[in-house]
Order: sequence, then structure tokens, then C-alpha cells
Amino acid sequence: MLGALCLAVLLGYAYGCGQPAVPPQLGSRVVGGEDAVAHSWPWQVSLQYSRNGDWSHTCGGTLIAPSWVLTAAHCYSSSLTYRVVLGEYDLTVEDDGAVVAEVEDFVVHENWNSYLIGAAAPCWGGGGGLVLKEPVESIQAACLPPSGLELPNDYPCEITGWGRLWTNGPLADVLQQALLPVVDYSTCSQSDWWGYLVRTSMVCAGGDGVVSGCNVTHDSVDRHVYIGRGNFSTLAYTMPVIYSENLDNIVK
Repeated sequence: MLGALCLAVLLGYAYGCGQPAVPPQLGSRVVGGEDAVAHSWPWQVSLQYSRNGDWSHTCGGTLIAPSWVLTAAHCYSSSLTYRVVLGEYDLTVEDDGAVVAEVEDFVVHENWNSYLIGAAAPCWGGGGGLVLKEPVESIQAACLPPSGLELPNDYPCEITGWGRLWTNGPLADVLQQALLPVVDYSTCSQSDWWGYLVRTSMVCAGGDGVVSGCNVTHDSVDRHVYIGRGNFSTLAYTMPVIYSENLDNIVK
């Protein structure tokens, strides 16, 4: 499983977002993911917590504004101290150009319920937002999608992150990427798939039994656009991951 972000590229977005200085090398169908090109996904964030003087990666996130990072609600505990590392590539080394930012506040969706986290692992749960103490101007953010965006069936999204490389496998040290095509609503909402759990404000992607992930972005010919983070999935990868597309479903 890749901890991930579905990214799309669209035309007409505000200047300065979704255009990395180092272009990602987007392959065709990727089996299990592959190493990303260093610094080609600059908005990808490593959320880290402190324990016994050491910092450990716990979740990915997405920079959407100089002071705002989107991540998952279950990634945060009030008993721990957190930081975010932006521009990271290899978690085992200090990358040139990486920026460390302190977290001022953590905001979760009003309907977030931590008791449900095990019900549909590994991506179950609401969204969360990190407010940074100081704005980060040197790292480019991902663009946000227009309201009501609908992606057609098989539309190519890219997922990125440092999650497990396969079920019960090791966590990745180097940032991974993989292609995760969209599954249309009529298919995803069938009774033998996700049924009534899927809403029209969500995006289904994947389900090939190989690649899965918790955050997703969508890719076009111009700019990379944040589509959503995983709302729920199975551990088997034979059903698509459900992504919260509407930002009101992520943080409210």
C-alpha cells in the first residue's frame, strides 16, 4: 500500500500552484508503485512526531497553502508533539532544500469518530488540517479543484507517499508514486462493491488488487490538483479506495 495523494492536472489555476520545478516522470500502469523523481512532488509532506528525542514519520500530507497542510484525522494525538517536513524525498537522510515547520494547530472534521478507525482500514476516517506556525513560501503547494469537479472513468490519478509497499510489507524510505485510475460512480456504488457508502461528492480510484493508497491527486496537462485523501478502503486492494473530493468532507 502506498500512503498517497491523488493528483490531477487541470488548466486555469492560480499561478504558482501545482507546477513543480522538477517535473515528475509519470509512467503508464505501475505495479506496486515506483520511486518518484526527487523533489517532483514538492507539496508532499511528511508529518512526524517526537518520542525520546527522535522524530518519526507517521503520515503523509499535502501543502495546499503556505500555512495549511491537509492530512488524516487519525494521524494526530493530542499527547504528542508534531512537525512537518516539506520537500522531503528520502526519510533516512537530510534532503537539500527540505523545510521543517512547526505545527500551530490541528483541525479535524466535525464528524470525525476515532472509534471507527478500524472498521475499514487502512484509510478509514475523516480529514484533518494542520495550521503551521509560520507560512512556508519556498515550497510550492498543490492546486485545489473547482467545486463540483467530476472525473471520468479511468481518468489517471497519481498517488504518492511513504506508506507500505505491499500488504504487511515494509514502509518506504524513498517517496513512492503510482498510477491509480478513477472508477466511475455507477460502478463503485454497485451493491457488490461499496454500495450506499459512496456519495457523489467522493472519488473512487484503483481496485486492481495491486496498488492502493490514502491520498490522491489528479494529473492533467498543466497543473497538479489535489483531489482528496482516502476516506475508506479494504486491505485487499481488490476494491477501489474512496477519496473525499469535496473539501467540506475533509475539513469543516
